[in-house]
Amino acid sequence: MANKLSIELYLDEDVSVLVAELLRARGFVALTARGEGQLRKSDIEQLAYSVNHAKAFLTNNRADFEELARQYFQSGQAHFGIILAVLRSPHELARRLLDILNNVTADEMQNQVIYIKNQ
Repeated sequence: MANKLSIELYLDEDVSVLVAELLRARGFVALTARGEGQLRKSDIEQLAYSVNHAKAFLTNNRADFEELARQYFQSGQAHFGIILAVLRSPHELARRLLDILNNVTADEMQNQVIYIKNQ
């Protein structure tokens, strides 16, 4: 994987597209399942899409993607990061994501799982 500073995101279809719009307005790359024509794809396909496009993956689907992250780790497969967020308003989620995007590099995000929890 090439060295990269800025995290680029791919948002699962369960995350509001408004989150991507808010992040793009701040200069970040944020693709959505809807925008990429990936609606109704399986969880495995969604994560593979993010990996194939060198994007960190954002989802509200904690249980399934924790398991996929575990499978990736156990099999030695690399990913560009998985961010698991509890369901919240798009503005609040974007605010929390900006904290990550402004303080974590893409290289640091590789193969990591980050939780955005209720506080």
